[in-house]
Amino acid sequence: MKTVLIADDSKFMRNYLKRKLQQQRPLTIVEATNGREAIDIYKLTKPDMVFLDITMPTVNGLTALRKIIEFDSKAKVIMCSAMGTQSNIIEALQLGAIDFIVKPNFNNLIYVIEKLDT
Repeated sequence: MKTVLIADDSKFMRNYLKRKLQQQRPLTIVEATNGREAIDIYKLTKPDMVFLDITMPTVNGLTALRKIIEFDSKAKVIMCSAMGTQSNIIEALQLGAIDFIVKPNFNNLIYVIEKLDT
């Protein structure tokens, strides 16, 4: 079974995304409430995919993305943020994210989940 890390400071968003993902296929879900936890949990569990919010306490999502990619250049990280500005999207993709979802629009989640198998 594939493992997915969901990192978001909003418990509501973590639960919402977890439900949406598990409706698509069986997954093991691990959670982080901030960027620091996301980095630590990634190093411990090496999940198959990461959903990472940009705006989080302690360490923001872009910094966490940078650290995760430094640790594992093949990490599959999807950025999820209500702040879907062009500059955020470009920066996330330049840092190594494989996709960017603007919350709460998870319409292309099926397409994103297919990236687990690539």
